[in-house]
Amino acid sequence: MYGEIVLRDDFSGEWWHFVDPVEVIEVVDRADLMAQLRYIEQAVETRGVYAAGLLTYEASGAFDEAMVTHEAERPLAWFGLYEKPRPFDLTRFRDEEKCHTIGAWRPTITEAQFAAAIGTIKEAIARGETYQVNYTFRLRADFSGCVRTFFADLQRAQMGAYGAFVDLGDSVICSASPELFFTLDGDVVEGRPMKGTAPRGLTLLDDEARMRWLAQSVKNRAENVMIVDMIRNDLGRIAEIGTVRVPGLFEVARYPTVLQMTSTVQARTVRPWAEIVAALFPCASITGAPKVSTMRLIRELEGGPRGIYTGSIGYLAPGRRSQFNVAIRTVAIDRVHGVAEYGTGGGITWDSEAADEYAEAVVKTRVLEARPDFHLLEAILWRPGDGFWLLDEHLDRLAASARYFGFRFDRGGLEKAVAAEARRGAEKKEGDSDKKVRVRLFSDGGVRVEVES
Repeated sequence: MYGEIVLRDDFSGEWWHFVDPVEVIEVVDRADLMAQLRYIEQAVETRGVYAAGLLTYEASGAFDEAMVTHEAERPLAWFGLYEKPRPFDLTRFRDEEKCHTIGAWRPTITEAQFAAAIGTIKEAIARGETYQVNYTFRLRADFSGCVRTFFADLQRAQMGAYGAFVDLGDSVICSASPELFFTLDGDVVEGRPMKGTAPRGLTLLDDEARMRWLAQSVKNRAENVMIVDMIRNDLGRIAEIGTVRVPGLFEVARYPTVLQMTSTVQARTVRPWAEIVAALFPCASITGAPKVSTMRLIRELEGGPRGIYTGSIGYLAPGRRSQFNVAIRTVAIDRVHGVAEYGTGGGITWDSEAADEYAEAVVKTRVLEARPDFHLLEAILWRPGDGFWLLDEHLDRLAASARYFGFRFDRGGLEKAVAAEARRGAEKKEGDSDKKVRVRLFSDGGVRVEVES
């Protein structure tokens, strides 16, 4: 459905559904973009509508002519104006019982070409032109079928906190992004750049060891703090004096396929939303440092436009409430030609090794692997008069598994549910025998308890 947008709002924790835009703003000329963003902001504040849409990476030059990119193949920006969105249950997309087919993903460059690009970047670093380059490439695959079920599967696999689905008719954007570009809440603006990646461990202990390693990695910390400094600088252009701060630094979070290092940068500002976007875009985490000269190198090394990849998707609501993601872990589907495109890459510094960086880029493509539905199962012995055998140990093990897989886990609520079901099961069955209690924990924290003799 043209103009349909579904995105996750981090303020409320809900998915929002935007349909039937009352007006569409599509920007194809950089010279028009700032005026259109101001128009959108005015419409939201004076008419009480919501704006939702996207900015492609190639929109950068509209805010500063020195930020060069390839020419855009798609519109630079697309926004719809909507009545207030409704909360949305994403399982509705999965319940459509329509299928999709996606072919093998084909990288647009070879590993040798990737290594050559890393060599060129190091030469530029040696000349003092850049300190870090977020070098990326694309993968493409044939696609047919239902884009909604594809997005639902993608989001389920990655559980991206800033996921978004945007239907533009001939093309559809499916983003499972875990990265926040910025939020605006009144006069508080916040960004959470991601820089620093490691693969998941095979066990919880292995996972936690890798998290400790990533948190202390000199290379990853250096990359992260470099981006934090850039975002502090960008925020400083629109912030009230003395309000830029970094409340969180080098925080490592789990995602289904990777570990990511994230930092948090905040400031206070009364400047218009359009000016905030102009000061921050594109996010420093997907360019490198310094931004202008590094973007020039990116255009030289990357063979074509990025499009929505490393751009941004989000909304603006009445009352200066706004949220935009960094459009990574994002698939753009061309319905006309039946082709899906996915971007990947990473931050390249002087210490980077081509083989390691290529392996990291490949790790990030695991978002494209389907994740089957599953739940966690724990079987506990219940004996008349004695109660549960080793209940704490069983729940500790279930809690560890939940932490590893990112499942919600309410220990107190689970204990009550298990005890209540065990009592009911004992009352229903004749005799005074031992019972096996099966506890099934689902990703949303839902619990099912079954009692067997």
